[in-house]
Amino acid sequence: MSVTRLNRLALSGAMLSLAALASGCSSIDRLSQIGEKPRLTEIENPTTQPGYKPVQMPMPKPEQASYNANSLWRNGSRAFFKDQRAARIGDLLTVTVNITDKANLSNETQRSRSAKEDSGITDFIGSSTITQANKILPGKILTTDSTSSSDGKGSVNRQEALQTNVAAVVTQVLPNGNLVVEGKQEIRVNFEIRELIVAGIVRPEDIQSDNTIDSSKIAQARIAYGGRGQITDVQQPRYGQQVMDVLLPF
Repeated sequence: MSVTRLNRLALSGAMLSLAALASGCSSIDRLSQIGEKPRLTEIENPTTQPGYKPVQMPMPKPEQASYNANSLWRNGSRAFFKDQRAARIGDLLTVTVNITDKANLSNETQRSRSAKEDSGITDFIGSSTITQANKILPGKILTTDSTSSSDGKGSVNRQEALQTNVAAVVTQVLPNGNLVVEGKQEIRVNFEIRELIVAGIVRPEDIQSDNTIDSSKIAQARIAYGGRGQITDVQQPRYGQQVMDVLLPF
């Protein structure tokens, strides 16, 4: 057995051991929750979560604010009057999630080719009249015949629709005034929790007078809709099967 194959077997064994250990810890947690409803996630500060990084985007050169005598307007202002729309860290706004995607693609490729080659000697210097010559010199020296064809078809038919609302909190104000928002919503129905997560960057000008904004106007939008609980757990393949799907080459 080669060294490379031994290394692969050792790596596979290590991965299986880690997967078994992880699944064991997960199984213990699941066993402790038998008969209990899924726990809701505690309300947390997004900026204190592991891996959180402030968003950095290209910013214009800051302008020095200047005031004119006997004037209420200042340079760089977005509006003349003060409103109640979200503008500072900690403010809330409502995100209207309205996603209606539909894609229908169809491709078909056909190709066909036929080739035939035939060469030979029918009568070489009167060889047809000589019996032994007919046996030595055949009528055809080379004969080839090839035919190839291919037919490929592909289609994509996808349709997605999601309409809901979620409240988000402003977690950061960028130097140019744009707002970084993040919102999370959890709803528990019996033994299943529905989760909705929305995050991205919005312009204060896109926030409507009722302090709402459409999801299509969120830059770098991250929208996640899913769930967890008994039904979701049954729909997922077991950990061992997932590991074997990754490791097996066929």
